[in-house]
Amino acid sequence: MSTNSNKTVVVAMSGGVDSSVAAALLKEGGYNLIGITMKTWGFDDFPTKDSGCCSLEAIYNARNVALNLDIPHYTFDFTERFNETVIDNFISEYMNGQTPNPCVLCNKTIKWGVLLDKAKELGADYIATGHYARLKSENGRYFVSNSSDSRKDQTYALWRVSQEALSKTLFPLGSYTKPEIRKIAESMGLKTANEPDSQEICFVPNNNYRELLEVRIPDIKERLNRGEIIYKDKKVGEHKGFPYYTIGQRKGLNLALGKPVYVSKIDAGENKVYIDDEPGLYKKGFIAREVNMMKFERIQNLFKANVKIRYKDTGSIASLEQEDDNTIKVLFDEPKKSITPGQSAVFYDNEDVIGGGVIREIID
Repeated sequence: MSTNSNKTVVVAMSGGVDSSVAAALLKEGGYNLIGITMKTWGFDDFPTKDSGCCSLEAIYNARNVALNLDIPHYTFDFTERFNETVIDNFISEYMNGQTPNPCVLCNKTIKWGVLLDKAKELGADYIATGHYARLKSENGRYFVSNSSDSRKDQTYALWRVSQEALSKTLFPLGSYTKPEIRKIAESMGLKTANEPDSQEICFVPNNNYRELLEVRIPDIKERLNRGEIIYKDKKVGEHKGFPYYTIGQRKGLNLALGKPVYVSKIDAGENKVYIDDEPGLYKKGFIAREVNMMKFERIQNLFKANVKIRYKDTGSIASLEQEDDNTIKVLFDEPKKSITPGQSAVFYDNEDVIGGGVIREIID
């Protein structure tokens, strides 16, 4: 009999192929499973949304897979908590001229927050998700490490998960590639085998966050439009509202300067959007705050790391200097393009996540 038969795992089942196969692999490994689908978004603001995360179709798919695997399945409504922590923060960040990573905060507060609490209530030993990441433990520290599929790797979004939460976590997909996962799902006859990958933020249908801002803040255009667009210390136009812009943006500026220009800075307090030529987007570094450490408890002296400043970033070498428990100064070996306040910065030691923080100040 498997030694895992005495261990109970709550599996987060979204109705997609990844979480479905994660559950199937754990079932094969002999674990006692409980499938849970989290309803985090009711689409009250966008009632026409009928597919994707949190939809009735997704819940049905997850339940169907659980039935196929002969495991219990429950759906819990975490909408209120999700709204209070993730969506309110998303709106607040944009209204402060920042560009947030809602999936990072969701992982901390929802998946490894309220879901982990629910797992403990149910007497589970672990929670498991379909994230493409590997979990390691070294010198009494838990940390995530790059998955076998570099194109699907999701370690960037996991940097805020706490040590305690990681100690109760399983990542069954860490050693697989996406094509392998689809083949496993097909061989098992899982309904979700050909489900398309999610390409959008779950609560932002059509991937248009501006629509959400306008629904949640009806007078946003009246309050913020006609602010100044500044180029080389001169007003060259008016913007539609600073939350509609992000660092590095070129399209939608509606300017005729005879050359490409890009958003280089957003001043929420003054309701101004600054633009520059492409060379002006390159900066020396930044200050990261709200730091969470993984592989090391603290960075000693200067530490060279590969630093990713957005989800699709392959990373650049930089020197890290930890100023206090919540602050790390980052200086790149070569100037880095489009460093964006509000985005996550994640620090890697080869494949291992050292920790991360939120970009708050740019160093010119």
